[in-house]
Parts: sequence; C-alpha cells; structure tokens
Amino acid sequence: MPHIASIAMTPANVERKPRDRFARVAADRAILIADFGIEGDLKGGSKDGDLNVMVAETVEGLRAEGYRTAPGELGEQIVIAGLGYVPLGAKLRIGPTAVIAIDEMREPCGRFERVQGKTKELAIGRIGFMARVVTGGPIAVGDQVCLDQTN
Repeated sequence: MPHIASIAMTPANVERKPRDRFARVAADRAILIADFGIEGDLKGGSKDGDLNVMVAETVEGLRAEGYRTAPGELGEQIVIAGLGYVPLGAKLRIGPTAVIAIDEMREPCGRFERVQGKTKELAIGRIGFMARVVTGGPIAVGDQVCLDQTN
C-alpha cells in the first residue's frame, strides 16, 4: 500500500541555506496548508511550488549511486513509498483529508549540485515533482497515499 516514507521541512530556527546541505529537518508529522505547503516551513508559499515530492524507490536508486538520501538531503519534503508511476496532473490523497496535485517535474539546481557533489545533469528527471496543496490537513509518516478520484 502506498504510504508516506518521510517528511522533512525547514523550520524557522535553522540556518536557511547552509553551504553543505539542505536545511531540512525530518518530522514524524506535519500539517499541509492549501496553496502554501507545510505549516511552519520556510519554503511554504514559494513561487516554485508548495512541495517537493519524491518516490522512495527513486530515492533508493540514488542512494545506490552515492547520493546522500536521509530525509531532506535531496531537497525533498515528502517521500512516498510504493506509489509507482505518477502522471503529471495527478491528485494524491494523503492521510485523512489532504490532497496534493502533481504539477511538474522537479529540476535539480546549482544548490542541489553543490550539496550532493554530483553534476545536476546526472539527476535530471530523477528528483521527483513539484506539487501544490489543493486541500490541507494533517499528514504523518506511514499515512496511506492514493490516487484521488474525487477531484
């Protein structure tokens, strides 16, 4: 059954852009806010999208290639295990009420390259999606994730 494997966020009390890593901290749970992202996350409300979402199976492949993949180390906020193929435009229900829309592929940037110590070209098409929070609500590691058929 597809489920949340990890959640990571950038709370206000951490350095925003440390040189050698992403400023993400693992969390067991979070609250998604519509058209914003994770409550209390400094990335929230970003023009680049509400959430960085990855699939656990891709994270495992990147780990095997030497990427640092602990929660948040790929710049992601949510990792979903067991999901398989996710088409652009899909809406995913996470936990009891939250719904996210998969808007576009996430592209690696210069920061990703510097933090990971690998060229960004090696990660193109492999670091997940940018997603928008359609309906907010609480989420937690282990929560079920499914294709939302109601929206």
